[in-house]
Amino acid sequence: MAEALAVKTEGAASPMESTFIKELVKQWRAQDSYGTWDGKSDEMLLEPYILTKEKRQAIPIVGDPDPETLWRLELFYNAIGLSIERASGVMVTPMMKMSHEGFGRMVLIAGRLIVVNKQLRDVHRFGFPSMEKLAEEGEKLVAAGVDMINKYSEVARYS
Repeated sequence: MAEALAVKTEGAASPMESTFIKELVKQWRAQDSYGTWDGKSDEMLLEPYILTKEKRQAIPIVGDPDPETLWRLELFYNAIGLSIERASGVMVTPMMKMSHEGFGRMVLIAGRLIVVNKQLRDVHRFGFPSMEKLAEEGEKLVAAGVDMINKYSEVARYS
């Protein structure tokens, strides 16, 4: 049996030092094939994920998610999947099914194992109150995915 895997956290003093946040920034930078965002700081790239109380109140309670919000959501879960891959050595595939109203499910699959299963609601309001909460939620999902692979490694490594 494979030895236990651990999430590699870097004892981050700042949320920008989080392993997950670094992966999320890589995902964003990879989308910029023309170098449009080269002058933007990492914090500026991730700013759309931050919804302060005032910003959240300005968004209607009921609404359909726009394509940009769905894209941000996909990048968030892609970064989680890649972080799990780096920590475990097992390839992780994201799958998302979303209704036009912003309800759906995101699963991250390793082999035949679902390592993250997230029910999504009110996606048009997807965001976090602070960069710290964004990093915390990402690291929490990565740790849960790695723990699932550790617990069921034969299923995760099944080909």
